[in-house]
Amino acid sequence: MSDLTIRPLVAADRPAWDQLWQAYLAYYETELPGAVYDTAFERLLSGDPHEFAGLIAEQDGVAVGLTHYLFHRRLWSIEDTCYLMDLYVSPDCRGGGVGRQLIEAVHERAKAAGIPDVYWLTQEFNYKGRMLYDKVATRTPFIKYAKRDPS
Repeated sequence: MSDLTIRPLVAADRPAWDQLWQAYLAYYETELPGAVYDTAFERLLSGDPHEFAGLIAEQDGVAVGLTHYLFHRRLWSIEDTCYLMDLYVSPDCRGGGVGRQLIEAVHERAKAAGIPDVYWLTQEFNYKGRMLYDKVATRTPFIKYAKRDPS
């Protein structure tokens, strides 16, 4: 594997982040208004410990992956937990360990914050992603439900 660096997002990453996040959303057949992109990126850079944070993976200086995560409380333990919300690797870099290293980087940040576990959700049809997830984590029996205001 070429030189891979995983680091926190910075303001100068916005163009590369836009491309990666658009590709991630396209994979899930989703489009969002520009204002959501702006707000999301501001939140990722806020530095607020109760807000999302982001990491970017660069291979030979080119952005090839990203992840977003959130530390939050839960009532079933004293320690917080970590929700890995988004994980994306450029198609031409998949299978090379980038996704695994992004997951591990989030896990290391959680561990450094005294957080013992990281969890995430994925679509059932994300077979390639699930092949990796089955190797690095334990699948849980939970089923997600969502209720949205119809207005």
